[in-house]
Amino acid sequence: MLRLFNINNGTIKEQTPSAEHLKQAVATACWIDAHDPSDSERSALQSFLHAELPESEDVEEIESSARYFTDPTGIHVRSLFLALTEGRHTTTTVAFILQNERLITVREGSLADFRLMRMRIRRGQMSVNSPQELMVTMFEQKVENLADALEDIHRKLEDVSYLVLEEMNSDLENAIDQLAKLEDSNGKIRLCLMDTQRSVSFLQRHLRDFPELQETSREIMRDVDTLMSHTTFLFDKINFLMDSTQGFINIEQNKIIKIFSIAAVVFLPPTLVASIYGMNFQHMPELHLQLGYPGALALMLLAGIAPYWFFKRKGWL
Repeated sequence: MLRLFNINNGTIKEQTPSAEHLKQAVATACWIDAHDPSDSERSALQSFLHAELPESEDVEEIESSARYFTDPTGIHVRSLFLALTEGRHTTTTVAFILQNERLITVREGSLADFRLMRMRIRRGQMSVNSPQELMVTMFEQKVENLADALEDIHRKLEDVSYLVLEEMNSDLENAIDQLAKLEDSNGKIRLCLMDTQRSVSFLQRHLRDFPELQETSREIMRDVDTLMSHTTFLFDKINFLMDSTQGFINIEQNKIIKIFSIAAVVFLPPTLVASIYGMNFQHMPELHLQLGYPGALALMLLAGIAPYWFFKRKGWL
């Protein structure tokens, strides 16, 4: 799907041209958002740009030279964005092609950043004067959304912290599962922040003719540095809670093993007595005693009570 936007006196408006006017609308659009473009849409854009649009396997390359570069078609930036898929955070790479007169974005999947951008455009809450400013604004909004995601992780982490450290009879296995998901989300957010840091630094070097955008870029970099520190704090807290949870689980397991060990020791002397009087030797004087059977039972009972009393006195129970 191709979404076309024009910039007029600082206002962005989405265009909905008919099929016969699509080519002309593409040529005059200031922002072309190619969301899961079809083969025909790719072909139309490629003929217009006189260059091939990046494929999904191309945008996932991690080396810097493949993610940030310039060529005759414009400035190319391929940046990671955070996505939510089936309740779990994932990352999706968006390819940006910045030209003097337009910005082209190529992406797959649905991203909250772009949905929010379109909503703000419909409500008239965005004011930009050039494709360059639009691209920087996108990264500024991206950092804001990543900050919101970190705040959400912090709130969930507080709930898990209460579950692990304060709640009695809590489900510690469920806590470990939640901590693992939060650690994964925090790692993906940190990865997006690192990528944003490199992307904005690359843009700063190629937008020297826009001093106001340079200042905005510096503010974005300061925000990214702050959020990077926050992700480090969250990593430390998640690791602490993970270690604490595993420690509590080990304590519970040790208590169970302790109970079995004491039970084995308590029943060992009665078992020994029963084993002795279960022998089939011919000369066993106690077998002829009238009180032999109740005496053996009493001896077994006493042999079981004695170690239990000893453990209780020592405070092991």
